[in-house]
Amino acid sequence: MQTLTIHSARDLRIEEAEAGVPGQGQVRIAMAAGGICGSDLHYYNHGGFGPVRLREPMVLGHEVSGHVDAVGPGVSKVKQGDLIAVNPSRPCGDCGYCDKGHFNHCLNMRFYGSAMPFPHIQGAFRQQLLVDEAQCEIAGPGVSAGEAAMAEPLSVCLHAVKQAGGIAGARVLITGCGPIGALCILAARQAGATEIVVCDLTDQALEFAARLGADKTVNVSGGPDALAQFTADKGYFDTCIEASGSEQALHSGLTVVHPRGTIVQLGLGGDMSVPMNMVVAKELQLVGSFRFHEEFSLAVQLISSGAVDVKPLISATLPLSDAVEAFDLANDRSRAMKVQLSFQD
Repeated sequence: MQTLTIHSARDLRIEEAEAGVPGQGQVRIAMAAGGICGSDLHYYNHGGFGPVRLREPMVLGHEVSGHVDAVGPGVSKVKQGDLIAVNPSRPCGDCGYCDKGHFNHCLNMRFYGSAMPFPHIQGAFRQQLLVDEAQCEIAGPGVSAGEAAMAEPLSVCLHAVKQAGGIAGARVLITGCGPIGALCILAARQAGATEIVVCDLTDQALEFAARLGADKTVNVSGGPDALAQFTADKGYFDTCIEASGSEQALHSGLTVVHPRGTIVQLGLGGDMSVPMNMVVAKELQLVGSFRFHEEFSLAVQLISSGAVDVKPLISATLPLSDAVEAFDLANDRSRAMKVQLSFQD
């Protein structure tokens, strides 16, 4: 089989590897679709992000789906031919955080395509993948492989909404409308938000947000005063989901969320300064949101039932042989929201 392996910044190679035979409790997946994530782009553009650097060749990818190709002994949940959304979160189940049910903070997490540990955790951009049956979520009838591969980023957004502490009936601000911010619109609406306002730096992203169902959009390219309409009486919003990783966006969110409201920091853009006097004076809840775990099953259910429609986010699907073109397209926000690879040319 073929894999998509990064060696260093801009050094992306299609390489050969053995597919393997499923063992006890394992399933072999003939991979069908894989979405290019922001972390994949960081490895491609810069060889890593922050202190995390590539120290050996690594197969990229974690937003993936495919069809069951073979099953090992003891497998009972899935059968050959099933379309599977593959959960890339593989906690150890034995550490203190796993014991508490905080699986996304596992001390021995094996999350596909991650250079955080060494040796690196090899990713899922490959034509065949051996997985544990527990990682398999069966997509419903009529769901495409591309839609199933969107379960992973949707899970990230479902976890962010959960971190907000419940947003039924809430007025929600989402800062940043890349793929994650866009999916946050869908996740927030599904969770019962009554008003969703999205801000971004480009009109194109905001037009997309409106098509997804945002009630109002605001272009903040001219500066933070663009949100001044929401500052009266100490703030308008119940919740802000900060999906851009921008320090300025975080500060703006703190300004327009009312006292005792919640800001969920989802975007990663490096360390930020926080105006703590404002956090204290308004008694704000500032919480982080990192990955997901149990939300993955819910994401597949929502996509399979049609409760969340992820199709509009899929901008293009290119064959594995055109991987470099696909990554360059994914880098261009003016042309693409979510670019996916097809592994069965």
